[in-house]
Amino acid sequence: MTESVKDALRKAAMFCAYQERTQQEVRDRLKEWGVWGDDAEEVIAELIQQNYLNEERFAKSFAGGKFRVKGWGKRKIKQHLQQRGITGYNLDQAMNEIAPDDYRGTLSDLLAKKRQSLRGDSPLVVKQKLVRYALSKGYEPDLIFSVLGEE
Repeated sequence: MTESVKDALRKAAMFCAYQERTQQEVRDRLKEWGVWGDDAEEVIAELIQQNYLNEERFAKSFAGGKFRVKGWGKRKIKQHLQQRGITGYNLDQAMNEIAPDDYRGTLSDLLAKKRQSLRGDSPLVVKQKLVRYALSKGYEPDLIFSVLGEE
């Protein structure tokens, strides 16, 4: 391992220790530092071996965080993970992080909170706005209508 690769490994390890990252994020950062090709792959392999880089762990923490903190639905979380290069098994594991009861409860809470902020429009207009809001958060249409039907 050349000195520049060791230096890149040290910097990349600090980059990964600060926050969970995907392989693509590390690859992009290495490219910024002038490390690519086999050298970049060697650094990434070493980071994986030393457990600095773990895409399953990243996917789980990303999904859990976006759901708990921002109230995102599974569709939006899945789309953002796919944009970051997470697919297959890791994507499935991330989706399993979200408990179905919590998911439905969070959607119900979001809709109740949003309803309070809406002006006194007709019930149909309010419902349209709530559906549009929940869709923008990434929730599934059938679940949205099911939760709205309970109220």
